[in-house]
Amino acid sequence: MKKLFAKINLPAFLEDVRLRYAAGAMVLLAVVLIVFASFVSPWLGLIMLVTLIVLIGATFFALATITANTNKYISNLAYRIKRGEQEALIKMPVGILIYDDQMNVEWTNPYLAQYFTDADILGRPLSEVDPELSELVAAHQDSTETHSITWGEHEFDMIIQQSIGVVYLMDITRYAEIEARAESERIAIGQVFLDNYDEITQTLNDQTITNLNSYVTNTLSDWARDFGMYIRRISNDRFILIAYVKALRQVEADKFKILDVIREETSKQNYPLTLSVGIAYGDPDLSKIAATSQSNLDLALGRGGDQVVVRAKDEQAKFFGGKTNPMEKRTRVRARMISQAMQELFKQTDKIFVVGHKRPDMDAVGAALGIRRIAQMNGKDCYVVIDPANLHSDVERLMSKVGQDPEIANAILTPDAAQSQATDRSLLVMVDHSKASMTSAPALYQALASRVVIIDHHRRGEEFPENPMLVYIEPYASSTCELITEMLEYQPSNAASVDKLEATAMLAGITVDTKSFSLRTGTRTFDAASYLRSVGADGLLAQNLLKESVDNYIQKNHLIDTVEMISQNMALCIGEADKTYDPVIAAQAADTLLTLSGIDASFVISRRSDGKVGISARSLGDINVQVIMEKLGGGGHLSNAATQVEGKSIAEVKDMLLTAIDDTAEEE
Repeated sequence: MKKLFAKINLPAFLEDVRLRYAAGAMVLLAVVLIVFASFVSPWLGLIMLVTLIVLIGATFFALATITANTNKYISNLAYRIKRGEQEALIKMPVGILIYDDQMNVEWTNPYLAQYFTDADILGRPLSEVDPELSELVAAHQDSTETHSITWGEHEFDMIIQQSIGVVYLMDITRYAEIEARAESERIAIGQVFLDNYDEITQTLNDQTITNLNSYVTNTLSDWARDFGMYIRRISNDRFILIAYVKALRQVEADKFKILDVIREETSKQNYPLTLSVGIAYGDPDLSKIAATSQSNLDLALGRGGDQVVVRAKDEQAKFFGGKTNPMEKRTRVRARMISQAMQELFKQTDKIFVVGHKRPDMDAVGAALGIRRIAQMNGKDCYVVIDPANLHSDVERLMSKVGQDPEIANAILTPDAAQSQATDRSLLVMVDHSKASMTSAPALYQALASRVVIIDHHRRGEEFPENPMLVYIEPYASSTCELITEMLEYQPSNAASVDKLEATAMLAGITVDTKSFSLRTGTRTFDAASYLRSVGADGLLAQNLLKESVDNYIQKNHLIDTVEMISQNMALCIGEADKTYDPVIAAQAADTLLTLSGIDASFVISRRSDGKVGISARSLGDINVQVIMEKLGGGGHLSNAATQVEGKSIAEVKDMLLTAIDDTAEEE
């Protein structure tokens, strides 16, 4: 009835009632006039009476006609509404399925019936009629929201009314295809950089350089044409790339094999070039896409080059390549430029705070002491921020030596003390790390987040300070101490040089990260060590600082005793589930495994004192352990990486590690 009344023309109905009342009033007035006229003249009264009767008859006839028409209209309207509901239920382009409490199909409208391969479906269980649809209904029947699903070869919007057992399905395949086409035709902008072009071409003659340029340009042009992309050289070592997202998807599926092609072919001609690529898409503003592509290129270079970083707006970055050790691309010119840039920053600050990563090792502490000396050479107050409650045994021995030197000891602050002294003109120098989540003074970082300098030798990760004032990341360097040692050589000559203890700490930092100069060393590493020895570094003291305790040695051997081969050339050690291990011991165990025959990569899983499960990963360079650790939330170098997993058991972390190793092998 509500629907019926809703369809009635209310103004017309009210007008009809008004006319009825008006007619009654007119009849009453006419009777009064006839009575009055009868007293004046009987004939006049008779004439008026006849006229009144005719009018009343006409009025009642008109009212009867109106009533009949109204009833007919209402009856016709009710029929049309009912018929429309029935036709819509049967013919509208929305599938309707009614099921009972046992999920048996009770009824479907003809529109939905066409999507079933079997015509005889009534009374049968939905799981038997169509298992795929049955699973979709079961997965969403507790929700009253609209869900986009894929059923067979079609896309649907599905709504379920569980209370009455009805499923509504609207086919949106056409619109999904339009959306997918629009998505695939979005613009992606990329920047391609030849990592070591300047270093290689400076020793080549003009003809060889011309041939190299022609090869690289032709190879990249052919590659872009094969995938329907546009690429253009804009400088000697840089290209601009423009593509549709659908072409980018094809290149991703191809794993950017162009990296391997360029590297391998140029290596055969004794001038190995590597590429770094940053690609971005997903923003309607092309200028923002271009800026993000540059940021992605910086990330690729910060991770050592020879790789691709692809990132869409508001999505995680995807990495391709990075299979080779980073080549030496830094020069003494850059070390001098960074040193000069730091001096300029020091002039604009009142205090300098140097912080390492959580549970700092000798490289982090030695680098911090080196930065403090550089600041002093430039007449600035500098403080090394160290949490004394969370130190390695070798750093504890160093701190005991520092305590005997009042000048250095007075410059050592706890994180709380440093934060209380920081001002809006202070500068924070992060050494041996670039992730805010890894810093040992997070509150101090938050206070000085807009005034940060980063000096690190690890590959840059996706997590990175937003706007650092200066960044010096060199994945080729053996250690952060090596980078800072080179910077010491470009400080004012009239200032007090680095003292014996600081030089020894920095030499110990290099020794730790190179495993006594056996891994990740280059000519610059030995140059830095030579400089430190020349200014007073004590090799014997460095060895004493790095000595293992008997307990640590026993724990390390206990871990090694659990070794198992998880593949032909990968070894895994697992600590006891109810026992905690020092991360340094786990790292040392992983390093020791690499000295054994037939092992190219090693992993050590152990419970840490903070309750997390840590993984130390090492390799000889053929296996990229950094990529494996990144899948588990960690990072590091191609041959030296780690991660920590929270809320998982040792066994669960082992399964996660094996899955990550398998996934990496499949991707490669």
